[in-house]
Amino acid sequence: MTNFPFPGLNLAITTPFDDAGRIDYGRLEVNIERYLAAGVRSFLLSSGTGMHVYLSKAESEELVRRGAKIVNGRAKVIAQTSALLVEDVVERTARARDAGAEGIMVLPPFFEGPTDDEGIVDFYAEVAKSGLPVIGYNVPQAVGVAITPELLDKLNAIPGFSAVKDSSGDLGKQAALIRTGRFVMNGADPLVPYALYAGCDGLIWGGANFAPRTSVALVEAASQRKWDEVRDLWKILEPAMGLIWEGDYVQSVYAAADMVGYGAGVPRKPLRALAAEKLPALRHCLDTLTEREAI
Repeated sequence: MTNFPFPGLNLAITTPFDDAGRIDYGRLEVNIERYLAAGVRSFLLSSGTGMHVYLSKAESEELVRRGAKIVNGRAKVIAQTSALLVEDVVERTARARDAGAEGIMVLPPFFEGPTDDEGIVDFYAEVAKSGLPVIGYNVPQAVGVAITPELLDKLNAIPGFSAVKDSSGDLGKQAALIRTGRFVMNGADPLVPYALYAGCDGLIWGGANFAPRTSVALVEAASQRKWDEVRDLWKILEPAMGLIWEGDYVQSVYAAADMVGYGAGVPRKPLRALAAEKLPALRHCLDTLTEREAI
């Protein structure tokens, strides 16, 4: 397939916070410019890694508006517009579209929402009326709803439904989604090279916040089927990508990004900075990577 709008690396960018816990837009601009210089050509704003669920509706909308303005057409912009009420998703999506977003990522209904396929299809059909490409978000371990191959086929009958981002962390289940022939994006950091080899169409990658240059290089090598090069690059990335997936994911990404030079402050409450006793192991995993990512 050649007409997928979000191929390759889409960076689930961290949302920077200042010492008072407010969004730091100055730091956001600095980081976006650095990521652009590193070769990133698509950003997901208000991502899970960017603490979407801990941003107010107004904050999320302003983050997308300012982020898109900073990018200014130099890369693609995707916005997460997930919310409990479908009406809120529709409104957030309209604001994101008006701000310049080119696509949206949306969780299925969560917290005692519908679990039957028909209810989920109805939800996404309502969201898709916005006119922006919709990326469904499969993270069943957090939401309680799994997007199966059968459900993915039904969702793709909706005009405007574009792809599913699979963050299940299960390569076998992701491969089953890929075999449908629908667009599938990997969202599980430890699976990146395996998902690319299996044929995923793109990546939404939080760990790339602390490894943009190496991540871009790996994706480019995979696009050229240079699998030996992919394997060599993954040897550099894998220790950290595996470690952050073991727990405290968001805190670990923020800490690692700060160590490498893409600081975004500390996560917003109720999350806290990564525990001090966990920092040495993370720093050790970043030794070789930090040299390669030198800004």
